[in-house]
Amino acid sequence: MTRVAIVYHSGYGHTAKVAEAVAKGLMEVSDTLVDMVPIDAEGNLPEQAWDALAVADGIIFGSPTYMSGPSWQFKKFADGSSAPWVAQQWKDKLFAGFTNSASMNGDKLSTLDYMFHLSQQHGGIWVGMGMLPSNTKAATRNDVNYIAGVSGLMTVSPADASVEEAPLPGELETARLFGQRIAQLACRWVR
Repeated sequence: MTRVAIVYHSGYGHTAKVAEAVAKGLMEVSDTLVDMVPIDAEGNLPEQAWDALAVADGIIFGSPTYMSGPSWQFKKFADGSSAPWVAQQWKDKLFAGFTNSASMNGDKLSTLDYMFHLSQQHGGIWVGMGMLPSNTKAATRNDVNYIAGVSGLMTVSPADASVEEAPLPGELETARLFGQRIAQLACRWVR
């Protein structure tokens, strides 16, 4: 049995919707247990959430991109991960990340870069998208990986879009496929 934890902050519900799509993909791979670990509005996790992260084979980070980086709540969680860092609890785990912002670019790569470096501080192994972008003239906004993330999953929720409206179905499908990839690699990793 492989266990993957998704630790994420969602300010308006859009990033939580992406986390659910990633979890759906994870659960489609047999023998994968998923722990959803939401970071609250004050940047805190319940104590049992730290336990879930300690026993996970993989940890997926999720945060909206605000002002060219992750939310302060996610940063508080990251700073709070110093106890597992000192104990090397997360060493050799698989890591991946996703982010959502209002703009097509919105400096999402800065957020993914932050998550990547956090995973490396913990001695982890980073998992990228592993899928080609939809970048032809025939590509449409709902195609898989239209945002063209490589190092991690990127989604868009316009500033005036409700959680029902965004992210778009193609981005949620990309999230689901990303979850499948992570679960498949985690199953291979723990053999």
